[in-house]
Amino acid sequence: MNEYDGHCCGPDADQGGAPGLAGRSGAQGPVDGSAALGSSARSAALGSSAGSAAAGSSAGSAAAGSSAGSAAAGSSAGSAAPGVPDGVALPVVASRAEFEAEIERLRVREKAHTRESDAIAAARRRLPMVEVDGGTPIVGAQGATTLLDAFEGRRQLLAYYFMWYPGRPAAEQCEGCTWNNTEVTNLPYLHSRDISYAVFCLKKKRESRRYHDFMGWRMPWYSAQDSLDVLLVGRRIGMMHLVAYVRDGDRVFETYWTTVRGVEVADCSLALMDLTVFGRQEPWEDSPPGRPQGWPVDGSNSRLGGRPIPQWPRIEAGFSDDLTATP
Repeated sequence: MNEYDGHCCGPDADQGGAPGLAGRSGAQGPVDGSAALGSSARSAALGSSAGSAAAGSSAGSAAAGSSAGSAAAGSSAGSAAPGVPDGVALPVVASRAEFEAEIERLRVREKAHTRESDAIAAARRRLPMVEVDGGTPIVGAQGATTLLDAFEGRRQLLAYYFMWYPGRPAAEQCEGCTWNNTEVTNLPYLHSRDISYAVFCLKKKRESRRYHDFMGWRMPWYSAQDSLDVLLVGRRIGMMHLVAYVRDGDRVFETYWTTVRGVEVADCSLALMDLTVFGRQEPWEDSPPGRPQGWPVDGSNSRLGGRPIPQWPRIEAGFSDDLTATP
């Protein structure tokens, strides 16, 4: 992940602009999450054996030390002390009546936020659209195809443009794009509204397709490398985007796009974290003093044990992360 990834950008990194927090460039490679210690909660999640996986994050060493994956995936959490660690503050204890009164006060703001979100969505539906050549070439599982074919016969298409580090092992691929697309696991709801979802990888097909298979993803996967000048015209090629398209017969139109924190819409985990008392546990958050914030916004916040967090269940299940193997 580079500094433009939604999972390593601070609150000032909006959907269309540059990030508010300085991260490292993609050329420097992904950040090793195990190196970014800073809270007892993070250390407990990593576990003592996760360090061995971080030290040797190749497929062989990770597969050989499955206990590292177990620790990184969080199985060590059950053996952690049940109490709150020293120095971590909890909210004040109130009566049920006091608690419900505070909830009701907050609910007013939540409802206003929901209505504003609805209004923004309504404005989004009223945007103009721009035509894109439906014959723009991309490469799918069966070989050369087109943007129009990616609709799979449906009227609309959501395309996630996935960042890629050529020649690097699975453990060093984009943690933010991996996180987001692991969340998009059930497509029938989109299909019921005549919407297809697909990943457009920013690099060549072979390595990235093996990554798709290693992760056990079922969404369609394409390489768009040779057509990015057309598909992402006017935008920064090389970082993630989420782009919406609609078709009218054989004509294709782009209706919306977003990037950086805008792609968080694909990720329900962050929204669920926002409901908890500790939130995302990231330093940029406005939390009361004493709350854990040991997950730096530099890419390591979506890594454990030297690799993107969603990879650990696949490693533990015995799937190979070798992106160079012949099928």
